[in-house]
Order: sequence, then structure tokens, then C-alpha cells
Amino acid sequence: MIYLDANATTPVDPAVLDAMMPFWRENWANASSSYAAGRKARKAVESAREQVAALIGAETREVVFTSGATESINAVHASVRHLWPEKKLLITTKTEHAAGLECATRWQHSGGEVRMLGVDQNGLIDLAELREALQASPAALVSILWANNETGIIQPMREIAEMAHEQGALVHADAVQMIGKAPLNAKVDFLSLSGHKFHAPKGIGALFVSQRVRFEPLLIGGGQEGGRRSGTENVPGIVGLGKAAELAKTTCSSELRDTFETQLMREWPEAVIHGQQAPRLPTTSSICFPGIDATGMLILLDQAGVACSAGSACHTATLHPSHVLEAMGYDAKHASSTLRFSFSRMNTAAETRQAAEIVLQSARKLHSLLSGDSPLVT
Repeated sequence: MIYLDANATTPVDPAVLDAMMPFWRENWANASSSYAAGRKARKAVESAREQVAALIGAETREVVFTSGATESINAVHASVRHLWPEKKLLITTKTEHAAGLECATRWQHSGGEVRMLGVDQNGLIDLAELREALQASPAALVSILWANNETGIIQPMREIAEMAHEQGALVHADAVQMIGKAPLNAKVDFLSLSGHKFHAPKGIGALFVSQRVRFEPLLIGGGQEGGRRSGTENVPGIVGLGKAAELAKTTCSSELRDTFETQLMREWPEAVIHGQQAPRLPTTSSICFPGIDATGMLILLDQAGVACSAGSACHTATLHPSHVLEAMGYDAKHASSTLRFSFSRMNTAAETRQAAEIVLQSARKLHSLLSGDSPLVT
């Protein structure tokens, strides 16, 4: 299999698995226990906290281990809504991940107000619209997906955070797709991440909580994680997350993505690369092949050994147009011809070129079923 769906999940790095194994086999004690084995587990947890903190430029006490970004996002929204009830406004965007959109709906149901920022055809918010929203009503939280999971488009988080802080609003950055791919160059109050997006296992993530802000835990009980997230620590997962963070310090190159796109566009010039004029992740290509059914393409590509997606993995089983592409001004027909290819550092140049040729072959096959004409350059 040529795996080009890293935005959905990534394979666990062998070095990460090696780091985790002792905490399943020998050092399996509860990290909250006071005896020697427990202290050894606790030491491993705190070492991983240091590794994650170093990756995101935080203090160790600002890192809270969670089950993943969905939990982290929910925790941020619930905490801010409860601690600052007098500030009813949440500002977010129309192109958020499902977790962010559902939290916005819950915010409204709790009596809050939500302002959904639009995006242009390149998928970028209008900073003037953000400023207007911040000045129109006191906002409690600006919560924005830093890099879009479908298109890879990167929002100007530094400017967003500065603007929000000027107006007294807190800022949450969903950085799930940014880790190991692009610089984290903004000062935010909360930042969420998931390990399985950068070669750690599924079911482990982290939440950055700035020491400058108050925080109320979503999960209460035994008071683990300094009282900010109760529940027995997932020591193997945490160790794996720490190792993956250590390995993710060097950001990815765009070489594979650019090679892939160049090869496709050379032979299928009618294809549309979304957000090509905007800052975007060096590992993500969202491409529309006009007139080609994405569902049919996925079947052919799967049969040929190429794994990719038609959008967010969270919505693979549902039949609806991409809300991200819709917000960018594209219609359902355009979205139904769009595929997402996402690379990781485990991909090679050879398989990238091979995958591009398989994509072209599959597109030719589908096109021939519809028409005798071809958009291919001869």
C-alpha cells in the first residue's frame, strides 16, 4: 500500500513503539503509586511532558495529557464558557474540524453566541471581519483550526492571536495538523494536538494551557495531571507521544507534495489545487478533477494499492458535500470530484511518483467511461 492519508492518521514510528513497549511489558505500574515501580512510571510521564513542551515551546507545567484533540477542544470550550459566563461570544470559522463545529453548537445551546467567520476562495479568513467581530461584542474565546485538515490551508494565527488579545479574548488553536509540519509561531492561550497525526499511537494527545489563564477541568475524579484532567495516566501512550514529539522537531519538506502535484498537473491541467495561492501545509494536496467522481476514484485507487481520502476521515461514512470547500465558494459537484492526498515523512519519492501515475491512470479510466474526449495533454 502507498499510504497518502496522513491527515487521517499516521503509522506509528518504530522508535515510538520501541519506547512504549517496556511500559506494557515490565514497567506497567500506575504512575500515581508511591512505590518504586510507580515512581518509575511517573518519571517516564514527566519526561514525556518535557518532550512535548519542548516541541510546542511551552513550560512543562502547561502541558496536560488527554486522549486526543477532540477531548482537548471540548475541555477548552467548556472551561471558558463556565469561567467567563458574562462574555457570551465565541468566534470561530466555517471551516473548522467537526469537533470545533460541534462545540460551537453546544456553546449556543448553553445560551452563548457564536460568530462564524467566512473564508475566501483560498480558504483564509478576513482579518478585518475578525476585528469587526471582536469590536462588536466582548468575546470570551477565539477558537480556530490553525491548518485545515482537508485542504492544508494555514490561518494567520499570529495575527489572529494578537488581535484577539488586544480585545481581551482568549485564543485556542487547534494545531492537530501543524505538529511536525509547520512552525508554531503564535502565542495562544490554549493549543490542542493528537499523537496519531505525527506517528504516535491513537488515543493520546495533549492540551497546552497557558499559565496566564484559569482553567476548569472537563474530567474530574482522582485529580491527575495536576487536577486538570482526572483519570489513570495512559503511561505507554504518553511515553509514545513524548518520543514522537522528540522526532517531530524537524518540520516536513514540501518536496513530495510538489513532485506529486507537478506530475498530476502536467498531464491533467484541468485539475484544481485548492489553496494554491495561500500558505498551506507542505504535506497536503486537495485536488479537484472536474467531471471525475471521487467515490469511483477511491475504489480504483484502493484496488491499485493507493490510500487517500475524499476529505475528512471523520465524515467518510456520511454523504454530504465538504463544508470546507462549500465555505470556499465551491459547489457540491466540485466537492464530489475532489480527493485529498496527505504525506508524511515515511513516504518516499519513488512511491510518490508511482502514486501520481496510478492516480492519472484511474482518472483516465473513469473519464473514458463517460466520454471519448480527454483533457489529457498529448
